[in-house]
Amino acid sequence: MPKLFEDGRTYVLGDSELDLIGNREKLAQWRQKKMGPAYYKLGRKFIYHGHDLNTWAGAARIDPKSEADA
Repeated sequence: MPKLFEDGRTYVLGDSELDLIGNREKLAQWRQKKMGPAYYKLGRKFIYHGHDLNTWAGAARIDPKSEADA
């Protein structure tokens, strides 16, 4: 699977790349519901690691061909 995010990079709220998976409000909702990608909370900052974002995105992948065979 192609990498959507750089594995070795960290992303913080406000980084435009995070808009790919959801806006600031959506990410806050997921954190509150214990959903979405893994993150770190350092003080008042929420930090997402590229590897965690790619892992989460890969788990959400849907292949219509394999669902048609099931």
